[in-house]
Amino acid sequence: MTTEAQQSDRIERSIVINASRDKVWRSLTHAETFGTWFGAELAGQVFEPGRRVRGRIAICGFEHVFFDVVVDRIEPQQRFSFHWHPYPVDPKVDYTLEQPTRVEFTLADAPDSATLLKVVESGFDGVPPHRRFEAFRMNNQGWQAQLLNISNYAQQQ
Repeated sequence: MTTEAQQSDRIERSIVINASRDKVWRSLTHAETFGTWFGAELAGQVFEPGRRVRGRIAICGFEHVFFDVVVDRIEPQQRFSFHWHPYPVDPKVDYTLEQPTRVEFTLADAPDSATLLKVVESGFDGVPPHRRFEAFRMNNQGWQAQLLNISNYAQQQ
């Protein structure tokens, strides 16, 4: 796994997954499957452009948080993106009043029938200053863990 650019406005990370592009794509773009490796309850939901997908986080200590996204783009086997509010952990805050960040996953072929998965989360400069650093820091760590999660999941399929 690599950490690419880490500027104040964007996080870029990538990983080579020892699984076919099709397996990685299905792990990424089927909402219920996404929820399995990501740690969100997304049963019965579908990722479609313009659609909101929302479910409770199923990670110990974060059960009060919701995975809440609006799907932006789906380009089969290539690109999947959504908008969300980064690190929305305070139940007293109405995060819908903030500008969301954009999360974009891209897939490319890698040697030996593997898949290069890249995630870029951008737009942190639009997060209110009082919480920008913490949201960036937590999501930066989070994407590292989540790329390992999807890698493990896709390799087992």
